[in-house]
Amino acid sequence: MSYVPSRRRTHQVQIDHLTVGSDAPVVVQSMTNTDTADAAGTARQVKELSDAGSEMVRITVNTPEAAAKVAEIRSRLDDMGCNTPLVGDFHFNGERLLQEFPDCARALSKYRINPGNVGKGAKGDEKFAYMIRTAAEYGKAVRIGVNWGSLDQSLAKRMMDANQASATPKPPEEVMKEALIVSALESAQKAVDLGLPEDKIILSCKVSAVQDLIQVYRDLGARCAYPLHLGLTEAGMGSKGIVASTAALAVLLQEGIGDTVRISLTPEPGSPRTQEVVVAQEILQTMGLRSFTPMVTACPGCGRTTSTVFQELARDIQHYLREKMSVWRHQYPGVESLNVAVMGCVVNGPGESKLADIGISLPGTGETPVAPVYVDGERKVTLKGDNMAAEFLAIVQEYVETHYGEGGRKRAAPRLIPIRPV
Repeated sequence: MSYVPSRRRTHQVQIDHLTVGSDAPVVVQSMTNTDTADAAGTARQVKELSDAGSEMVRITVNTPEAAAKVAEIRSRLDDMGCNTPLVGDFHFNGERLLQEFPDCARALSKYRINPGNVGKGAKGDEKFAYMIRTAAEYGKAVRIGVNWGSLDQSLAKRMMDANQASATPKPPEEVMKEALIVSALESAQKAVDLGLPEDKIILSCKVSAVQDLIQVYRDLGARCAYPLHLGLTEAGMGSKGIVASTAALAVLLQEGIGDTVRISLTPEPGSPRTQEVVVAQEILQTMGLRSFTPMVTACPGCGRTTSTVFQELARDIQHYLREKMSVWRHQYPGVESLNVAVMGCVVNGPGESKLADIGISLPGTGETPVAPVYVDGERKVTLKGDNMAAEFLAIVQEYVETHYGEGGRKRAAPRLIPIRPV
């Protein structure tokens, strides 16, 4: 049995049908980039993110126009058969919007509150208190999300002044990281004092540098029993954002830290918003923490594989499997654990294909133009000609239909993940 990291023990938070924390699966979250006042467009994007595998979706609630449409968005999603919980992202004026639009307060499943953006002094305390009491009244969960770029300046100044007066002052960047943690913990305690149960609170402390994020979450995780939301804020675009997020989150997840995740990618112009969901899923799945979609093993190619046939088939089968999952996950429980190999030559092709549930070993340069297909380790058929791709996809479809779901032989077994104390 492969090694599975033990998870940090936390309070468990119920958000509609989702359980967050301890031995519950790490939850994938995403966020819309539509104008929330556009109810149809926002509901459509939430549905797209949900179909891609996002288990919670955060929406911006920043204006009266946006708050007035939240209940309609929830209704539209319900009509589409989408029960994905909505998280309201509040900054600056959240207490006013919750007060003026009680339907918004009820329709959201969780509130995200940034203590650095609620307000200053006694007025800020009153705003924070109103939002927390509203969450408690409606039984909503709250993520207290502290961010490096919007840290409570009065707290930062207080801690900087205390550090300056110390006999052994720490570097300013260390004080700032400590201020992030203190802000989250003090805000959580205020919420509890105001009547919000501990099992309704999730914390996050987001920064944009990998090593800082790892240090902050290690310290935060050691000092509380709240579930933690992971994400490298402002991760960036393309490979930079993917690599940075993976580098940070993989370390923390390997140490059992993290209960919900979001990959904050800047989308390429015209690219789908769902890419951040795919990256989050692939991080969790390649680490063996969860399974979301069948995995494709494919070789990188070399001088033996000058043809692009195996590259095209690997691309096509990967797209095919992910597109099918919106239906398959309901019809064929366990199919997410399917492993498919698409190999490009005789060197590793037959061996990798035999190890997969289904594998094809395509001919390399100078090899006989045939492609043996292996099913559960046994050679089933040899394909040749121009129709190999379609024939192989048909074999995959047949395998799924006969091996998963009702009457199938490969129902997924629940994975028991050990829990370690905080």
